[in-house]
Amino acid sequence: MEPKKIPGVPEQKEGGFHDTESQKCFDTPEITSEKFRILKERFFSIDRWIDYSGEGAADFRLYDSLGNPISRIPEVGDFMRIDIPGPGTVEANGYDWVKITKIIDNELEEGEIEKLIVICSPSPEPGNSNSDHIAHFYSAAATSTFIITRTKTCIKASVHGRNESPNFETDFIDKVRNLFTAAGGMAGIAKIQWKLLVDGLLDFN
Repeated sequence: MEPKKIPGVPEQKEGGFHDTESQKCFDTPEITSEKFRILKERFFSIDRWIDYSGEGAADFRLYDSLGNPISRIPEVGDFMRIDIPGPGTVEANGYDWVKITKIIDNELEEGEIEKLIVICSPSPEPGNSNSDHIAHFYSAAATSTFIITRTKTCIKASVHGRNESPNFETDFIDKVRNLFTAAGGMAGIAKIQWKLLVDGLLDFN
């Protein structure tokens, strides 16, 4: 299987990858537009993603560059703290961290009306002056791209992982943890987490 070629999503060069998507369609453009408005609010409410994903899902929290928790629309340079089920990193107090490196608004393909893209990469823990190691089970070359899209009568939420390889730039205990967590992620466990998220964002019941 080959990775999808999607404008805005970084090129796959090495390691693992995934394309995890969920879509819902509606009877009229008006209903579709209203549902996308709700989806957009959810998409930018990172601290509430676990509420939409449900039990057993990873917990995402938004932080600024100094490591302070924040509650607002995410911006480039912000960080996401991720609490995934299972053992966390030792160096970063049990959490994985990614930095928001790019936000793209309305880079549209044929048939699309609205589109938002948020690209993240593994990062050190913000505000931790004791370590500049990547605090994530994937290496710094990996990316996660979050996308929401509206067409005339459908909306879609998706996550696209690229260049996913274990992070060995850390201490021994975390190297072992990252190897097994990354191997599990590339074997499909992480894809289950992403599927919980994209399905949950589109659950309007």
